[in-house]
Amino acid sequence: MTGATPNANNGHCMSASHPVGSQAGKVPSVLILMVSQIAGMSLWFMSAAILPEMVSEFPISQTRQAALSSAVQLGFVAGALISAILGLPDRYDPRKLFALCAILAAAANASLLISEPGGNLAIAARFATGALLAGVYPVGLKIAVGWGQKDRGLLVGILVGALTLGSAAPHLLALLGGADWRWSVGAASIAAAFGGLLCLRAGLGPYHSVAGFFDIRTVSLAWTNRKVRLAYAGYLGHMWELYAMWAWIGLAATLSFSTSLPEAEATTLGRITAFAAIGAGGVACVIGGLFADRIGKANIAIIAMVFSGFGAIATALTFGGPVWLTILLILIWGAAILPDSAQFSALVADHSPPDKAGSLMTFQTALGFALTFLTVQATPVLAQMIGWPGVFMIMAIGPALGVVAMLRLKAISN
Repeated sequence: MTGATPNANNGHCMSASHPVGSQAGKVPSVLILMVSQIAGMSLWFMSAAILPEMVSEFPISQTRQAALSSAVQLGFVAGALISAILGLPDRYDPRKLFALCAILAAAANASLLISEPGGNLAIAARFATGALLAGVYPVGLKIAVGWGQKDRGLLVGILVGALTLGSAAPHLLALLGGADWRWSVGAASIAAAFGGLLCLRAGLGPYHSVAGFFDIRTVSLAWTNRKVRLAYAGYLGHMWELYAMWAWIGLAATLSFSTSLPEAEATTLGRITAFAAIGAGGVACVIGGLFADRIGKANIAIIAMVFSGFGAIATALTFGGPVWLTILLILIWGAAILPDSAQFSALVADHSPPDKAGSLMTFQTALGFALTFLTVQATPVLAQMIGWPGVFMIMAIGPALGVVAMLRLKAISN
């Protein structure tokens, strides 16, 4: 059972079934959340974005290069599991949790400035950054879904779009910082700390629900609730390709372009392509959210996964070919790879008890990022064995399985 808990905004009591409150602060709060999310998530791919400059300055083995990226995923999984099991997003003020985690993550990221690149402390700092970001991304989703029900697909789409722009930001910062990778690290850390403080200015919506007590059985709904289980399954298919593509598309694009361009030009173009592809996903995520509440969240997820699978296969077929064609296909892939992510989270929120939605969305991300730890780590190893085209083909398996899960969800929901 769920106890009624005061809404932090207005002092009224809230329950899962009787929303109370005003929509007056919705737009400014969502905008604040969006900016805070972009700033906080700018820490995620920082090590991958600045890796070429770090490697040119310090010898870092390929294993440690991969560890710098995968440690973030592993840290996120650990942080998200702890957060979900303890029910932190549902039991405490999510704005304060977001702010605290973003500020601490900024400090962990800034420690890269004083640690040996690729060393144990640097990898540990990336792990800590990922663990703390578990208090940023899913907690932001918890705040967002509290602002609506009928437009929940759009609200979550906006937040995931912000996540995407934040994830793309390191590539832009690395481009602006040039050979000075330390400038990029410092800029991202300052931005994340600012985002954490800014989140404190956001309001909590009329559909925000608070769990009255700690209940470890909450996460069991991920299996016992069939609709939630299928939403999780679709999400895992989506995550099979997402972070492997995001983490390594800049390097893969550079190698593809280097077959016909000078190395320096190929590197610059590879970074621009990676930033644009990830950013395109953020824009497409918001557009998908606009239509999700009209034609169905599962339908948007299916459409996105069909196109992302096509993008992966088409990019594999043109790898090393005409630069303009490869760029175009990577952009299509990048735009299609993300809109389904928001809808999986919205579907979990729709089919969960309102006072447990935050924990179940957090647990969802924990499972997804546990999978990405393996895919991000394995991607460069597989690329050495079978080449990047072969890796892209394998990535397309995920969205194919995700489509099957969404078709089953639609069948039991109609």
